[in-house]
Amino acid sequence: MDENNRNFILAVVISMAILLIWQIFYGLPKMREEQARQQQAARQAEQARKISPLPNSSATSSQGAAGQTPATGQSTGSAAHIPQAPGAISRKAALAAGKRLQISSPALKGSILLQGARLDDLLLVKYRQSVDKNSPLVELLSPTGSPHPYYVEYGWVPQVGTKIKLPNAQTLWQTDATVLSPGNPVTLTYDNGEGLIFRRTITLDKDYLFTIRQEVENTTDKPITLYPYALVARHGQPQTQGLFILHEGLIGVLGKQGLQEIDYAEAIEQSAQQKNGRITFSNEKSGWLGITDKYWAVTLIPDQTKTYYAHFLGEQKGGRKSFQADYLINGVTIPAKGKAEVTGRLFAGAKEVDVIDRYESTYNIKQFELLIDWGWFYFITKPLFYALDYFYKLVGNFGVSILIVTILIKLLFFPLANKSYISMAKMKNLQPEMQRLRERYRDDAPRMQQELMRMYRKEGVNPMSGCLPILVQIPVFFALYKVLYITIEMRHAPFFGWIQDLSAPDPTSIFNLFGLLPWDVPAFLNIGIWPILMGVTMWLQMRLNPQQGDPIQQQIFNWMPWIFVVLLASFPAGLVIYWVWNNILSIAQQWFIMYRQGVKVDLLENTGLRKLLAKYNLMKP
Repeated sequence: MDENNRNFILAVVISMAILLIWQIFYGLPKMREEQARQQQAARQAEQARKISPLPNSSATSSQGAAGQTPATGQSTGSAAHIPQAPGAISRKAALAAGKRLQISSPALKGSILLQGARLDDLLLVKYRQSVDKNSPLVELLSPTGSPHPYYVEYGWVPQVGTKIKLPNAQTLWQTDATVLSPGNPVTLTYDNGEGLIFRRTITLDKDYLFTIRQEVENTTDKPITLYPYALVARHGQPQTQGLFILHEGLIGVLGKQGLQEIDYAEAIEQSAQQKNGRITFSNEKSGWLGITDKYWAVTLIPDQTKTYYAHFLGEQKGGRKSFQADYLINGVTIPAKGKAEVTGRLFAGAKEVDVIDRYESTYNIKQFELLIDWGWFYFITKPLFYALDYFYKLVGNFGVSILIVTILIKLLFFPLANKSYISMAKMKNLQPEMQRLRERYRDDAPRMQQELMRMYRKEGVNPMSGCLPILVQIPVFFALYKVLYITIEMRHAPFFGWIQDLSAPDPTSIFNLFGLLPWDVPAFLNIGIWPILMGVTMWLQMRLNPQQGDPIQQQIFNWMPWIFVVLLASFPAGLVIYWVWNNILSIAQQWFIMYRQGVKVDLLENTGLRKLLAKYNLMKP
């Protein structure tokens, strides 16, 4: 097998791999997106008819849904806080139906319903639903009764067989405060009238962390044992990206069990297989659990020194799906005439890398960084993000940061690329001799191969060298793709001109002359300026390489840049910008090395422009 065949096979393998990856990343998701839209329409119709309960809830009524305690599957009595007629009402109406304690911080705004003390209203102040600065804020939590209930609940469970009046969803907690804000914690109080006084002190920092200290005062003459719990529940399955490179759904790092990632479909399937209808992790210590979206998450963080039981559950009833993550801490005994307390934390907000890392180190939260899905190539992906973020903080533009990091990557792999380009330059000088050997031994392929290999050894040429820069680029390419796709810092990050979101595809299209024609181009025809630049630079780079001996192989290589244009048109613009800039740097490096090796570099000749210009008497042939 000669060097051309090797290069040809490798090029085909790489092209097929990228075609397959494109199909997985974009072909299948497009179909799933359409299916999800249809399912969403069905869910909305169902929501308009009825709000279904969480799994095993015995407190269902026309009022809404009940959370399921993590103890024995008994209902907490947490029926919807807002009595209402059957059917969902608007989020605004649900929020207006009860007395609330307001939440205000630089990162969050929302409220806590005092009836039940459930955190069920949260908006992210720094993030909007689209690039439009006037678009609505991102909604994270919503109350029961609204179209998409999503809430957090804290409470106590009694020992089995004991009857104690505990706070539930109908409990009206008392407080003198009106606003929870950073530096201004609030304390909610409830007296059960039977000798127990419950206090819940909530503290909020400037970002996304709530600290919840639950205290019980026992004024009776007997000790009492209670089990503190916390849960995050979500009614209805959100529309997900549906890509294997990103986890969305139930998540946690649970003590010795480590990282657990269960998507929505798996949660329903696995819960149905369990005897008690829930996925249980017993006697864990340290860690966290909750529900994650692509950019946002709501996670419960128990006291890292206490032992707890963790549960994930999912259920589908009447076309309505519900999901829950919760933990139950081992019993806490409140002595007679004494007090006891337990403290937990809640993260509810955007998955900002610096914030997540700070929480992990400050509060010693085990592997909290894994809330962000860095993937299997964590050791490449996260350092790459740190590099991009570092230069972003210096220059104020993630697109420029990508350009700077690309230069650093080129410098890192300079020795390898340099060796490759030197070998390619030597091959280009050997082209006449290679052609002579092919013609001489055209009827004796084994002999031709022997002579070629002898010449390569003599001249110190590696026929595979042309593929090395591509092979080196692929891991970085996918690591950058991951960073652009999963990190919220890249969301809605502008570059220059028409690129207002580096994590989204180039919005222009050649098929409406980049916006000059008043035509909304179908998604599959969105081939923008940057993908075309990528194709042009890739094509120019290939013109510097030795020509293939086989005309058919050469035609395939000639078409490859334009195939890549189509494939990469739907990739994030930041990734395409990286590829264009990398191609430009590679062209400059290769040109310089070829010049140093005495190889004639005539792009006009290689690209056919000299012949074309000569045809119209614009240049001498």
